[in-house]
Amino acid sequence: MDHSVNFHDGEVILVDKPLKITSFGAVNRIKRVFIQQTKKKRYKIGHAGTLDPLASGLLIMCSGKKTKTISSFQNLPKEYTATIKLGATTPSYDLETEIDNTFDISDITKEDILKCAESFIGEQDQLPPIFSAKKIDGKRAYDLARAGEEVKVKPNKITIHEMEILEIKLPEIKVRISCSKGTYIRSIAYDFGVKLKNGAHLTELRRTKIGEYNVNDAHTIEEVQQWIFDSEFAPIV
Repeated sequence: MDHSVNFHDGEVILVDKPLKITSFGAVNRIKRVFIQQTKKKRYKIGHAGTLDPLASGLLIMCSGKKTKTISSFQNLPKEYTATIKLGATTPSYDLETEIDNTFDISDITKEDILKCAESFIGEQDQLPPIFSAKKIDGKRAYDLARAGEEVKVKPNKITIHEMEILEIKLPEIKVRISCSKGTYIRSIAYDFGVKLKNGAHLTELRRTKIGEYNVNDAHTIEEVQQWIFDSEFAPIV
């Protein structure tokens, strides 16, 4: 990251988002440095696809005029690696909430798991988690769920291009998933348990690709901040 920041035309920035920070929070940490360096009261910057606080990995940010291209990144297919834990469910389908049901997994075989993964391939309707950012009558579903209100979400049409089992160490399995935009990996984890006539939830998630963009080419928030501090800003013309 040794080139000057093009303040006028903007930048596409690949960030490796860490755990326990929201995507909005990651954007704000970088935005503050842009504002500081440019001496402007405002500076446009946004991201092209939310990652949950409990997920890490590739977050594409666009600044300046490049914010107009955000939708083109949002439409690209995504790839994730995930850890799914069998034998228990949570209301949020991940570790945000406590376990609400447990199941016996002693009869589940490797063949069952491989067949289950294969059954996900293709276009399908997916029900988002009630603990999601989906809007219901103008309110976020997770706000309603956390308040104890009844939440009814509508299914999304998604496509699972690939689902590869990377490792089986029961009760956990590690998977690689290539999918269309709008796919909730938490829902895949929950549905995996349902298809096995059992229960499951997501314990780890990392986004590795968005289209041809790879997390291996991304930078930490601190590296991006330092890049901005060290850069000469191209003038506005």
